[in-house]
Amino acid sequence: MGRKKGKRGNENSGRRAGNVISILGTALIVIVILLCSMLVLPGMFGFQMYHVISGSMEPALKTGSLIYIYEDDPGEVENKDIIAFYSSLKDGGIITHRVVENHVSSGTFQTKGDANAREDPALIPYDNYIGSVKLALPYMGKIFTILTSPYGKVAAACVVGLGVILNLIGACREEEYEEDE
Repeated sequence: MGRKKGKRGNENSGRRAGNVISILGTALIVIVILLCSMLVLPGMFGFQMYHVISGSMEPALKTGSLIYIYEDDPGEVENKDIIAFYSSLKDGGIITHRVVENHVSSGTFQTKGDANAREDPALIPYDNYIGSVKLALPYMGKIFTILTSPYGKVAAACVVGLGVILNLIGACREEEYEEDE
């Protein structure tokens, strides 16, 4: 003969299911908060974030990386530091390359992409300097580019909404079983 589950067994499994649903909802909300805080908090401390879209700095900076740039004194930049700069002040294209030589007296940098055979053809004036790379997170640039797009923002809001709904469902299930006792 098979064993019958008593009322108490159903209550425990129902209560457990409610807890699991609540935990899942909370985890979804926490994940979105963590991802968003990685975008907002660094800016509060003077960091700018960029997504690496070319392979000119491979393998040091992988395509798709999220890099954190901090503007410090260009005269303090050392050879082999990786910096971000505007290709020209007119077009605003941003390049991230390694410093080959910092010409402090003329206020320029000689730079080169690690994957490039030659140094960059033009010296980079200090006026074009954005800052030095302080942190690179491989593959995270793609995620944050998606997250900051209009579709990504809607998706993040939906995930938070789903998390809230799961928390409510879990709480309701738990209340049902508490009322039965």
